[in-house]
Amino acid sequence: MASKEDDEKIKDDKADGSDENFGLPDLEYKPLDQPSTSAGSSSSIEHASEPEPEPVSSTPTDSFDTYAVDEAKSRAPLIITVVIVLVVAITGYLIYNYVYLPGEAKEKARKEEAARLAKEKKEEADRLAREKAAEEQRLREEAQAKATPKEGTIEVLSARTRRYYVVITSDIDDDLLMDYAKKLSATGVNLKVIPPFGGKQFYRLAITDHDTFALAQSSADAAKATYGNGVWVLKY
Repeated sequence: MASKEDDEKIKDDKADGSDENFGLPDLEYKPLDQPSTSAGSSSSIEHASEPEPEPVSSTPTDSFDTYAVDEAKSRAPLIITVVIVLVVAITGYLIYNYVYLPGEAKEKARKEEAARLAKEKKEEADRLAREKAAEEQRLREEAQAKATPKEGTIEVLSARTRRYYVVITSDIDDDLLMDYAKKLSATGVNLKVIPPFGGKQFYRLAITDHDTFALAQSSADAAKATYGNGVWVLKY
């Protein structure tokens, strides 16, 4: 409660012109006392209006996802291994079918072609040798026909020579064979008598001998015109 002295002091201040209200009427005020119940109610309302957070708990879905991830991780090495094996198998299959087999086929074809060419070359060489032998035989016969006939030689072989002989006839009787040899020798033909061998009892009469069968066969083919188709080649 204001004292009397204080009231007087306020009046003096107004008289001095130090009033801060600038001529406005004075207003009396006093603070409002807010009831405690109101504050309490407000607090209760605020607390009531604020929702309580729900407790977080793991759901079956989260557990299933975790299990699926772990299961996928555990199977990853197996899956990678299977993929690697499949890739290696497919690569090997492709290499075998499209690289190895074609290469093997080409190599086989190359070898077959080389063998064919070698065979043709040998056949050509044999043909030329036969033609050469036949030509030589023809020239000899022409020379013998033109030359003055002189007596040929008759040689009886005593050991095997491993050469090829052109045989014009054979006989089990050596005397008959020798008579025929003498007739031919009188015309200038050189002859060789092959005695029986290899379990055979025949004597053979040969006109020429050669190092190879091809040469002997060529000579035999040429001699057929003179001695008949019974001419053959014998290795002795």
